[in-house]
Amino acid sequence: MHESCAYYPVKKVAFIAGNGTIAIMSNIRPIRQNEVDLIHFLLARLNLDPANFPISEMVDEYEGGKMGSISLGGDVSGYDGDLIQVEYIDSDATPVVITLTKDTNNQLLDLDFWKTDFSKLLVYPTPDKLIFGKSQA
Repeated sequence: MHESCAYYPVKKVAFIAGNGTIAIMSNIRPIRQNEVDLIHFLLARLNLDPANFPISEMVDEYEGGKMGSISLGGDVSGYDGDLIQVEYIDSDATPVVITLTKDTNNQLLDLDFWKTDFSKLLVYPTPDKLIFGKSQA
């Protein structure tokens, strides 16, 4: 489904940081099928219908894709909380915290990855490798 998007150009988005410097925020690129699959799995885990949370074909890739975080196109000024947070152990045995967030319009905002040592994500997680907290088990 998303393979045809491979021909979209990658664009850089710049912003002025709080200290007045210009920073590159992200790369705009087509969403990958493994990202869609992970998002749908997390929504289903919450008993939410993925049809009620449309995912844009284009996403903003944070940090040049280093950790895997993407913006899903919601209202960035309207963060309204985390939908779910799970863990994953990368192939180098480093824990990764994965959070799916929403905005005040109840749209998906980010799929955020935080590798606890700030290193590059080595292997993208699959649903069977996710670790759920007690409240989400």
